[in-house]
Amino acid sequence: MNLPNKLTVFRVILIPVFMILYLVPSDTVIATGSFEITLNCLLAAIVFVIASATDFLDGHIARKNNIVTNFGKFMDPLADKLLVTAAICCMLEKGICASWVVVIILAREFIVTGMRLIAASEGIVIAAGKLGKIKTVIQLITIIVALIFGKNIVVDILFYVSAFITALSGAVYIVNNKNLFKMGE
Repeated sequence: MNLPNKLTVFRVILIPVFMILYLVPSDTVIATGSFEITLNCLLAAIVFVIASATDFLDGHIARKNNIVTNFGKFMDPLADKLLVTAAICCMLEKGICASWVVVIILAREFIVTGMRLIAASEGIVIAAGKLGKIKTVIQLITIIVALIFGKNIVVDILFYVSAFITALSGAVYIVNNKNLFKMGE
């Protein structure tokens, strides 16, 4: 297994580690001035940052060394979706993220994945667009800020922006690939 694929697998392995750290209650509070964070949340944030970094690193290494594999094409986007989904579902459970934000993010991912499956069945490969990459970065930043600061107005605004960019990128994706939905053929 090549290094980019190992990084992708490592990212998937970090997901339950992140979830356990974030969801297990902790009484150990680290005072950092104007806000407080529990040790578990800090450790969960560190694990999430490491997992997020592997996303960028594995893609960079794969493209630079021209070692793109079918496993990587399948697992890399799946690992990204699993990481973000795990984080926002955990935040939903803790009351940090609104349910409608989770629904928008999940709906976009289901729609895009479904369209990619249709395209693949026709022998068409649809690369990730620029807005989709921006969406991912905004989601990751939002999650990291929410992990560190908890629920507050800034985190709420970041989730609203994240939901808007997610919906917009999904709409652009649908419009740009509407030819996949030829009716009656």
